[in-house]
Amino acid sequence: MVENVVVADDAVDLSRRKFLTTATVATGVVGAAFAAVPFIASWSPSERAKALGAPTELDVSKIDPGQMTIITWRRQPIYIVRRTPEMVDHLKGHDDLLKDKDSENSDQPPYAKNLTRSRLPDILVLIGTCTHLGCLPKQRFEPADPSLGAYWPGVFFCPCHGSRFDLAGRVFDGSPASVNLRVPPYEFPSPLKLVVGVDETHKGTA
Repeated sequence: MVENVVVADDAVDLSRRKFLTTATVATGVVGAAFAAVPFIASWSPSERAKALGAPTELDVSKIDPGQMTIITWRRQPIYIVRRTPEMVDHLKGHDDLLKDKDSENSDQPPYAKNLTRSRLPDILVLIGTCTHLGCLPKQRFEPADPSLGAYWPGVFFCPCHGSRFDLAGRVFDGSPASVNLRVPPYEFPSPLKLVVGVDETHKGTA
């Protein structure tokens, strides 16, 4: 037998008040969470900011001598080569074969306008697109590579149209490219940390 239960008006009002309070609090929490998403996302660089030039970092100790690695900055490939002493020495012997041996007509920061086109003799940093039509030069670092000819030092070779650049990114005569490979702004905030996209005059985009 089911007993009839009489609920007083006060009890109905109290029950309704608890329901409304709980629903309001829950809605507020969910709303606050959604509102916080754009704010939290703004703490990290957006893809657009990265494309506009957010700096890119690399631990250069992870590159073996004589090897190259590639990172991306402003959607461009950045070639980083850790040159051996022999590679640096090879830069001195072919000035008469170069179009712009002193980089007078080429694009690089002031600190890279030298023989090695770099801040440090052993670390080369270049934008890895050919200055002819924007193709990607390949590394051919072994001197006298049979596919290039016995007299060639270690070079970057663009297979699309045949441009050749030495291990400072300087273009050889006879190449379709008219100027040397470009050097991006970069700095070493610590001995082993390379940051591409910032230097004394370029602060990058955070």
